[in-house]
Amino acid sequence: MSDLELDIERPAPGGGVAHAPDGRVVFVRHALVGERVGVRVLDEASRFLRAEAVTVVRAAAGRVAPPCPHAGAGRCGGCDLQHADATSERAWKEAVLAEQLARIGGIDWRGTLRPAPSPAEGSRTRLRCAVDGDGRLGLRRSRSHEVEVLERCWLADPRLAPAFAHPWPGAREVELRAIGEDEPVAVVDGAAHAVGLDGRGPRDGVARVRVAGYDFRVSPRSFWQSHRDAPTVLVEAVVRAAGLALGERVVDLYAGVGLFSVPLAEIVGDRGRVHALEVSSSAVADAWANVARTPWAEVHARAVDPASVARVIEPGSVVVCDPPRTGLARGVVEALVRARPRRVVYVSCDAATLARDLKKLLAEGFTLVGLDAYDLFPETEHVELVASLDAVAARVDSAGEARTSRTS
Repeated sequence: MSDLELDIERPAPGGGVAHAPDGRVVFVRHALVGERVGVRVLDEASRFLRAEAVTVVRAAAGRVAPPCPHAGAGRCGGCDLQHADATSERAWKEAVLAEQLARIGGIDWRGTLRPAPSPAEGSRTRLRCAVDGDGRLGLRRSRSHEVEVLERCWLADPRLAPAFAHPWPGAREVELRAIGEDEPVAVVDGAAHAVGLDGRGPRDGVARVRVAGYDFRVSPRSFWQSHRDAPTVLVEAVVRAAGLALGERVVDLYAGVGLFSVPLAEIVGDRGRVHALEVSSSAVADAWANVARTPWAEVHARAVDPASVARVIEPGSVVVCDPPRTGLARGVVEALVRARPRRVVYVSCDAATLARDLKKLLAEGFTLVGLDAYDLFPETEHVELVASLDAVAARVDSAGEARTSRTS
């Protein structure tokens, strides 16, 4: 099926929703709500199709020319919304977020997406690139293994541009990193060492970066937030949501290099205690270096699973978790319920898995007291979320019926 003209009805993950003549749902990339577009079908299933807009028959008021020449139908799959102005992009994300929270989690969210402090162009400090058969860097095309070769990435820190100027023969994947003010480096195929953006090396590759008044070491194989503003925005949001006092006990799950452990340890002071759990050996080494000033903070080289959660969380603790996109590991929600922390602060880059986990926690008597969304993935459908929950019985309204809190 191809060469359809469709009306875009509403936003959804994976593209605007339209309906094919046979009634099947069609998810259309590069389209906006209210538009009529000519589409090329990419994938067909029994109940839905995936397509991309190749012509615009009737444009929405918020449509703009993409700032990157690699954006558009059949091109780079890295950006979803370069054809939308700022207002339309924000409205799209808010609608998708609210729908996912309601449908998956039963949560009535009516908040607004908080913008990043700096412009989208050049804001990305890490970029994972594919390599084509000639050794050229690029990004995968949407739903394809084909590589869109780039001269530069519009979203990436401009200091990374030299990496696109020469070939990377024999490499399958090259991660470019421009963290802090240190020399930008590349990591080829997950190697233990970094190289320069000219492919020569090895380089030390250890970044030293200051975030919200705290100093961090970040090794080339350790995770770090990709948006320039994300570390500061998220530290401030987590500190605010945790509501800590001197002497409290904190557990930081999926702690990485200690981005949250460091400020939380400073807040609870030497009468408190911070336990950070992280499985990456590189991040564990960085985290130990980063918490060195606060000996009451301890880093555990462990996966986050029910056994490790039961071992480190005491009743009344505050728990911070920042899991991967897949959400909390199997059994961890149940372990959290049994451990009885007083508060859980959940940082997530995926609304669907967050909603799934929040639904379980709410069903066990936790109360949602805050849920904020941050636009730290510009030009894409993704957002960063910070939810806070208290381990108390569900709130009861004046009619005596339990309800999920509406937060903003």
